[in-house]
Amino acid sequence: MKATKLKAIVEGLLFVSGDEGITVKQLAKILEITQASVEDILDELKYDYEHTERGIMIMQSNHIFYLTTIPEHSSYHKKLLETPQTTKMSQAALETLAIIAYRQPITRTEIEEIRGIKSDRPVQTLLSRLLIEEVGRRDSIGKPVLFGTSKEFLTYFGLTSLDELPSLPENADTEDIEQEADLFFERFEGE
Repeated sequence: MKATKLKAIVEGLLFVSGDEGITVKQLAKILEITQASVEDILDELKYDYEHTERGIMIMQSNHIFYLTTIPEHSSYHKKLLETPQTTKMSQAALETLAIIAYRQPITRTEIEEIRGIKSDRPVQTLLSRLLIEEVGRRDSIGKPVLFGTSKEFLTYFGLTSLDELPSLPENADTEDIEQEADLFFERFEGE
């Protein structure tokens, strides 16, 4: 495989590894090349980022590599984060938020059991919008993360506490609960 193609693949792998990052060993295994070759590619990428006007750089911490933004642009990143979100949430994100609001603390697996579909993306969307947060870990095999709503959730929906959420009918099934919660959350989507 050409060096330029390997470099592009490593860059993509760094990007998709996100906050988790990726090790030289993992990259070598995925690309089926030596760790020394991976280190050379990473050095080339670092050089490229440092010697061109780019907005990202490669950071290394404890043998794990990450793509991150350059510190010089932090004021712009801060402005973006302070800008109110104007995009609407997807139906999947609204469903997931309703489930978390009414069933918290809850694991991703439990959310998926209720929704009947993978919920990685909606959970990530809600985390990035700060509407939910990690509230602990379940004391079971694998110690899965427990999610709950955040203070920003209450603020966003104009609530002072979770007690102000509309009550759900006692004899309602899961589908009725989702529909009732969706109606509540959809009121705020147009705003």
